[in-house]
Amino acid sequence: MIATIENFKVDLSKPLDISIPISNTDSNPIAWYIEKPVIEPVKFGEWIGKVSSGMSSTNFNNIFFNPHGHGTHTECLGHITREFYSINQALQQFFFKAELVSVTLEKRGEDLVITKEAIEKALNGQSPEAIVIRTLPNEESKKSRKYSHTNPPYFAEEAARFICESGIQHLLIDLPSVDKEKDEGKLLAHKAFWNVTDVNHLNEEARKKATITEMIFVDETISDGSYLLNLQIASFENDASPSKPVLYKI
Repeated sequence: MIATIENFKVDLSKPLDISIPISNTDSNPIAWYIEKPVIEPVKFGEWIGKVSSGMSSTNFNNIFFNPHGHGTHTECLGHITREFYSINQALQQFFFKAELVSVTLEKRGEDLVITKEAIEKALNGQSPEAIVIRTLPNEESKKSRKYSHTNPPYFAEEAARFICESGIQHLLIDLPSVDKEKDEGKLLAHKAFWNVTDVNHLNEEARKKATITEMIFVDETISDGSYLLNLQIASFENDASPSKPVLYKI
């Protein structure tokens, strides 16, 4: 199926899924010091909600997971504010013009950082609705990596501020966080992207509709360039939700 959107054409039969699924296996990526997800049948006494058990006509599973630590997820500014904000209320449009860029990390002491200069160079004057960032090297192990206590790469504050000031509303990244793993709670990149100056009293300029999607994976076969992004979430009234970002080549 070919669709024409804002004078450009996309083939909807050729989706490029850049999400990492949640599973209850050791291959599931994990961040923030938690254990792997749990997916298991409901049990009532000796009854098990699993067809192969011979006790149930349906498979009837409970799922326990954390959206921030167990796979691809999309979050709103409610992730860092005292007042409650829901991703389900913040994200109410789902198609965006996006630019996919590959960025080489810069070494700063013991850290690997995404810099403003790298983002500015990659965008080359463009200001799309969404930016999808693939960090280099782009290793397959990102899909199953255990990030806790590893000091993963992160955004320099000025890089996140540049994205904010460029008017980009949706940031997608193949890291567990835009901020340094252990930063004493400063969350400089989160605050810069959402233009939040006080998490206790939200300023008028805060970007309530902007989102950050973390822990994506962009395969090597997907080239840098312009795409139509379909950003879908589960309808959780929470600061974050597991999500399924899908690209369509323009």
